[in-house]
Amino acid sequence: MKKDSFLKGAAILGVAGVVVKVLGAFFRIPLGRIIGSEGMGYYQVGYPIYTLILSFAAQGFPTAMSKLISEKRARGNYGGAHKVFKTSFYILLAFGIVSSLSLALGARFLVDKIIESPNSYYAILALAPALFFVPLLAAYRGYFQGMKNMTPTAVSQVVEQFGRVIIGLALAIIIFNAGIGLQYAAAGAAFGATIGGITGLFIIYYIYSKEKAKILAQFEVIPDEAQEPSKGIIRDLLKVAIPITLGSAVLPLITMVDTMIVLRRLQEIGFSYEEANSLFGQLTGMAATLINLPQVFTVALAMSIVPVISEAVTKGDREGIKSDSQSAIRVAMLIGLPAAVGLAVLANPIMMLLYPNEPATLGEVMLYLSFAALFLTQLQTMTGILQGLGKPFIPVRNLMIGAVVKFVLTYVLTGIPALNVKGAALGTVAAYLVAALLNFIEVKRRTEAKFNIVQFIVKPVVSVALMAAVVSASYMVLNPMIGNKLSTALSIGVGAAVYGIVLLVSGAITQEDFELLPKGQKIAKVLRKTGLLKGVK
Repeated sequence: MKKDSFLKGAAILGVAGVVVKVLGAFFRIPLGRIIGSEGMGYYQVGYPIYTLILSFAAQGFPTAMSKLISEKRARGNYGGAHKVFKTSFYILLAFGIVSSLSLALGARFLVDKIIESPNSYYAILALAPALFFVPLLAAYRGYFQGMKNMTPTAVSQVVEQFGRVIIGLALAIIIFNAGIGLQYAAAGAAFGATIGGITGLFIIYYIYSKEKAKILAQFEVIPDEAQEPSKGIIRDLLKVAIPITLGSAVLPLITMVDTMIVLRRLQEIGFSYEEANSLFGQLTGMAATLINLPQVFTVALAMSIVPVISEAVTKGDREGIKSDSQSAIRVAMLIGLPAAVGLAVLANPIMMLLYPNEPATLGEVMLYLSFAALFLTQLQTMTGILQGLGKPFIPVRNLMIGAVVKFVLTYVLTGIPALNVKGAALGTVAAYLVAALLNFIEVKRRTEAKFNIVQFIVKPVVSVALMAAVVSASYMVLNPMIGNKLSTALSIGVGAAVYGIVLLVSGAITQEDFELLPKGQKIAKVLRKTGLLKGVK
């Protein structure tokens, strides 16, 4: 088993991601039931702006830190690695102060003149303080990820989300019950992000302080290299962080396209402001929440693969680059494809289960949006590979092309009354599809990796087709007898079991996949005895 396998780190982040997403579902589902799709619309308007600003600190800089730190460690320069962290910390501190104040002071202009959703003002204002704390949290995460220690990031993610959920949901419930207004309840929910940032920062600083003595001991090993000029470090950080930031910013920009276009286009074809905001809440606050669930694992893959590919490039390990890239893309396919098909097959039952008070149109939105899960998981994984190869501008360019596709299709399709908000969902699917295909072409060309069609396409598709048939049949049989709630839950469980068995029988999941995972050798050994587990030929 590879000691520093990116899948090992991804497993740690993946477990944390599952917990985070479960907590997030616990937050969003009851929140949606309490404040409805209209309140979720106000809540969702603020988040693309927040994530757009935060993309520099929470995405670009941690990835840049991870890359530079892993490279310096590969050369034995631990002092230089630590100085990268110190320099980054002060940059992110300054960024946090400026961005937090800017959002707070500019919130009214944004909602009145740019977005044209005045009731979202308080939700945006509630997010402003988080922009101070989260960048500092990101600095510590980037340092530990560069050291290939994913545990602090995982722990801080869980603690951050826990604080966000508990406080955000509590405030939303208190304010809603007070009858003050949906826009204030949405703001209470949004303020949970600030509390989450504070709690996450506290726990990761505590972990860092416990490891500080060991870190400083490494720093003193090579005191001369520790004196590397800060200007050079800043230049190297920005060289990596800026393109990654641009790439990270495209996803919230795509959501911003929805925020600015969908509300206006829906009103142009006859919907009132409240109706348009409600449909927007269904799309971004309810359906998109489920689309983001598979990202738990692929974001973990992308985060973990950057330093591993970067180190392999530094060492000239071409075979390592090929094998790790193949494994990441294969695993992403095995995650994204069943998620997309499952959401499509059970679109209406799942939405009825989670949001029983919403109209049937919510299930239709979910159906149209479902395959975004497949293309988004692939897009994120291949973006991580390209970043590790030192080609961060390529996924940025490809995602920008996807954003243009999104802009055009959303504007045109949302203006068709029969489609309305479902047109925006189709635009999102098309954007991710285009960007993922362009990324795949570049990954294949630059890594020279070979992708066996049977292993990467045929076997996963056959496995998912059987899963879909079983899920659909199970629901049709069970629903008349036990109702929607139980039949939906049981069908999902049966589908997952069937999918797992078919993966093993067909050889879509391999011995190599298991052996790269923590404790995977033991699992592989047991499965080999059954004759179910195979290797890649």
